[in-house]
Amino acid sequence: MLRSEAGSNPHDKQLIELIGELSTRSEDFRTRWAAHNVRFHRTGHKKLHHPVVGDLDLDFEAMELPAHPGLTLIVYTAPADTRAADGLRLLGSWAATAEQSGELKALRS
Repeated sequence: MLRSEAGSNPHDKQLIELIGELSTRSEDFRTRWAAHNVRFHRTGHKKLHHPVVGDLDLDFEAMELPAHPGLTLIVYTAPADTRAADGLRLLGSWAATAEQSGELKALRS
């Protein structure tokens, strides 16, 4: 992400200073920065752990938002009829319940 940002804003003084400071303080950073390995995955697979629903094996797609430079929308999905899909459905139902509860409170006021 840092290299991507540096490529997008090559004249950003604060970013240049940050990279300089990291380079002087960390041999590992210097070596990695000099290697020019830029890998921003637009699609892929991630394994996440949620404290309530457990492990989630998810696919993702990252999409840049042209109307908002510098912002990226990352969408996570799970194949149907999987444990991950069940976990996402459960989490989504909690969000919907909380939202509905907030709407009811607003109506009562």
